Amino acid sequence: MVPELLFLIKLIVAIAFVIGLSLLAENVSPKVAGVLSGYPTGSAITLFFFGLEVNPEFAATSAVYNMIGLSAALSFVFIYYIASKYFKKYNILFSSLFAILGYLAIIGLLHLIEINKYIAIVIPIAFSLLCVYLFKDIKNINIQTKAKLNYKILFVRAFFAALIILLITTVPKFVGPSWAGLFSAFPTTLFPLMLIIHFTYSKEHVHTIIKNVPIGMFSLIIYSLSISIVYPLYGIYLGTIISFGAATLYLIVYNKIKSAISKH
Repeated sequence: MVPELLFLIKLIVAIAFVIGLSLLAENVSPKVAGVLSGYPTGSAITLFFFGLEVNPEFAATSAVYNMIGLSAALSFVFIYYIASKYFKKYNILFSSLFAILGYLAIIGLLHLIEINKYIAIVIPIAFSLLCVYLFKDIKNINIQTKAKLNYKILFVRAFFAALIILLITTVPKFVGPSWAGLFSAFPTTLFPLMLIIHFTYSKEHVHTIIKNVPIGMFSLIIYSLSISIVYPLYGIYLGTIISFGAATLYLIVYNKIKSAISKH
């Protein structure tokens, strides 16, 4: 596949995901957008292109590191939340800066650990459960007055996602699969979404998204685990379909269980 076509595909997919989630936050709720932002979007794109541009085995190895890298992604979200609570001036700038630095510090530490699939599963699950507890007191707030959309706003929203996606998917050309996998866990869809909602509305609306990210993150853990198994067996196309199916099944089961509990 020619580089220009790859560039176009990455750009279109990035635009679709981020605009879709931002519209979902505005028209449904930030809570729903938060859960779905944990759905395999950014990581799925990155791992798919790792498999397409390098090979399925490289992507499968990267997926294991992607799983443990999700711990850094959750740390990113937590640091953004804490920073946004306490910085009065330049709130978005400092929240983003500290979250990115925290992410880089965590993946640097994770890279020192000898990784296997068991560790790669246990650590992000533990981080997810911890974040569910730490975020339990955050209130779910809906957006009451929506911003009027125009082409300029849509372009700005798309730009953040496109830039981050393209930067992260360039990583495997310069580093090995372990570093590439860790970087692939960067919240490529979530971060632009947080910036859009924070800039357009308020930090409280971003906190609603953040509160619900750990729930959706379990679907991404399932997705990455599936990729690490099925890519070498079935290739990137069928492997991606199978993995999306497994991640989607988790969300369906979660919603069914949550609905059943709420009725009682």
